[in-house]
Amino acid sequence: MAKYRSLRDLDWSLIAITLVLSAVGTLQIYSTTRGTVWAAAWWKQALWVAAGLLLMWVLASIDYHTLVGHAYVYYVLALVGLVLVLLVGRTVSGGQRWLGFGPLYLQVSEFVKIVILLVVARYLAELKTERPEVRDLVKLGALIGVPVALVMKQPDLGTALTYLPILAVGVFLAGLRWKYVAVMMLAAVLLLPLGWLILQDYQKARLVSFLDPARDPRGSGYQTIQSKIAVGSGGMWGKGVARGSQTQLRFLPVPHTDFVFSAFAEEHGFVGVVVVLGLYFVLLMQILQNAQTAPDRAGVFICMGVCALLLFHVLVNIGMVVGRMPVTGIPLPLMSYGGSNIWSTFLMLGLVHNVRLRRFVS
Repeated sequence: MAKYRSLRDLDWSLIAITLVLSAVGTLQIYSTTRGTVWAAAWWKQALWVAAGLLLMWVLASIDYHTLVGHAYVYYVLALVGLVLVLLVGRTVSGGQRWLGFGPLYLQVSEFVKIVILLVVARYLAELKTERPEVRDLVKLGALIGVPVALVMKQPDLGTALTYLPILAVGVFLAGLRWKYVAVMMLAAVLLLPLGWLILQDYQKARLVSFLDPARDPRGSGYQTIQSKIAVGSGGMWGKGVARGSQTQLRFLPVPHTDFVFSAFAEEHGFVGVVVVLGLYFVLLMQILQNAQTAPDRAGVFICMGVCALLLFHVLVNIGMVVGRMPVTGIPLPLMSYGGSNIWSTFLMLGLVHNVRLRRFVS
């Protein structure tokens, strides 16, 4: 820490916005879970946020050049962790996604995001050419493809998809040729039928219900229908904390996890939604500003990867709760209940602070 100019060099605006969003999420979790078996969820979330602040500080204190230098070691450890999940992981609601450490269960795939950020940053920063060539895209695609496949095997399509924005923004910043973009888009369209075949039955049902929720209103379309009702019933100002009818009467499923934004919209209305979306926008802009002041390419790739990943989370989650995206189980950063996602988000923000603090180091 001796190389830092002072504590003023920390991005206090970023920290403040992070804490405000975390506080709003904790309050919403309290509101949606009181009187249920999840009544203790809000204080667990508060503890996870406090621990997340410590993790953010720890990761900011380790020079990111050192972290990037050991990226491939972390990559191997991440693959080992994902394999262990498939072998001895805990299964909840049909998904085998957690490793137990005593009373603590961690979703390994959430922390793999940090590893992928470091791997993409190292690979692209060490390119010997001005732009990534086909062989570079194949190698990097294979590196990211392995953890994607392992996470999809759990099965957890939502988390697997979150790895792709890191790769996409990295290769675009590295100077990806547009002809390669066209080829990849064409290949993606041609592979769509194959993608349908490898989906699990429940994933196919979610896609069908996304197109027509009324087709199965008590089954696969139930979450989407109830979520849209909750969002619409909030009106301009909302119904107030713990006064949302859809939420409090338990029509809205899992309102403290993936659908926390639905409950928030019902209780705080259009005005509250605009305020929270504004906070997310400022958060992303602060990360973007730190990317602009990064001392090297690796720092830029890290900050922009974090920005792309969080943007993807926000767009997909909110799109899901208003019926504009299929239900994928992607949490809303800093607001959805869950220790692993909270900690991985704080660790990513720690990397952003890490890059910011090294902009003064010669």
